[in-house]
Amino acid sequence: MSVTVEKLEKSMAKLTITVGAADFDNYVEKVFQKQKHSISVPGFRKGKAPRKVIEKMYGDMVFFEDAANNAINETYPDAVKESGEEIVSNPSIDISQIEAGKDFIYTAEVALKPPVSLGKYKGVEIARIEKAEVSDEDIEAELKRQQDANAKIVDVTDRAVKDGDDIKLDFAGTVDGVAFDGGTATDYDLVIGSGSFIPGFEDQLIGAKIGEEKDVNVTFPEDYQAKELAGKPAVFACTVKSIKEKQLPELNDEFADEVSEFSTLDEYKADIKKNLESQREETYQNTRQNAAVDAAVADAEIELPEAMVQTQAESLAQEFGQNMAMQGMRLQDYLQYTGMTQQQFVEQMKPQAQTRIKNSLVLEAIADAEKIEVADEELEAEYERMAKQYNMPVENVKKVFADEDSREDLKRDARLRKAAELVAENAVETAEKKAAKKADDAEEAPADEEKPAKKRTRKAAKKDEAAEETSDAE
Repeated sequence: MSVTVEKLEKSMAKLTITVGAADFDNYVEKVFQKQKHSISVPGFRKGKAPRKVIEKMYGDMVFFEDAANNAINETYPDAVKESGEEIVSNPSIDISQIEAGKDFIYTAEVALKPPVSLGKYKGVEIARIEKAEVSDEDIEAELKRQQDANAKIVDVTDRAVKDGDDIKLDFAGTVDGVAFDGGTATDYDLVIGSGSFIPGFEDQLIGAKIGEEKDVNVTFPEDYQAKELAGKPAVFACTVKSIKEKQLPELNDEFADEVSEFSTLDEYKADIKKNLESQREETYQNTRQNAAVDAAVADAEIELPEAMVQTQAESLAQEFGQNMAMQGMRLQDYLQYTGMTQQQFVEQMKPQAQTRIKNSLVLEAIADAEKIEVADEELEAEYERMAKQYNMPVENVKKVFADEDSREDLKRDARLRKAAELVAENAVETAEKKAAKKADDAEEAPADEEKPAKKRTRKAAKKDEAAEETSDAE
């Protein structure tokens, strides 16, 4: 196998990969050996017909398509290494030559890592970000959440349905007296007040008793996803089968002892406050860092090849699908619900893909400029951080990153994070300066009516700009 590289415009390149005729014939032979048992040739038992006989009967290139696919899949990774180029996209493959007795030649058009021209990254200006303090209300809200999470669900038989109940019911819906798809269910679980059903449906079940039949009259919203039902009135014949309610535990020392490592409620509240403060600090630092990195990226010059963005967008779409699968949902169902095709969904991911790529490239360039490296002890700290983040033993984390490539990826991530921290540490908050400038503007404003109006417009624009920076940081 041999590889030649032709550099193209906009950080693109074309690799021309040549597989020798003898090597390609080996790929053809492997396909023949795999497929010969399924090919019928008059005068031969299945699997016994010679390759030449089959090629004469079905054509010289009968096995070429599969052989070419196998050759590309096996040789392309080695071709990438041999090229010495840093390739950042999936290849666009085109076969240049495929003939019996000749070399197999194909090309792969790919994106190369684009150059980055750094702008200002030390002392970038960001709008002041206020750190949210932890209030008594925040502590009580978290305590209430824990109380709700530890509530007991008990059966209720001596009263009718009320708001907040978890009920099981049968229902059959009709529009103009005719049943419709999806309008009937048995033993359906519904939390009253959850907003799971059409507006008004759950409210009308309040007061219903177990075993009682009740008609619920509703109107489908005008923008309802099933167009044939949108805006139409419907009647649901409902029967409540069972009622369950939450019984909240009392907030006292006993509760604290059961749900935490603390024996008193006051100690538990103090720990909640400490954790919330830690979370707020982390959010503050992340928001500030994101704003600083955004400013550094905005001041850099990068031209992203479209193929690189396309590859990253496809990767993001795949990540989204995997996350949905972990929650028991399918990406295909999501696309069907939103009315998008796979291609449209990937296209929607491109702005996010561009942001991710630019951030990574700029931070890598900063790390190079500042000669940032990750020492072995820092890698150990990275293992500890990930173990804490994913709540797993450090040794298990190390097993995940046992091979050299995985460790290098982890080192690269740590290196980029150190670069981001450097940018954030050197960032300059400008909110106070802008406030002072506004005060100066007010003192210098002329007395006539026309110019003050222009001053207010200019200040309003500055305010909008600051708000936009803060929003982007979030």
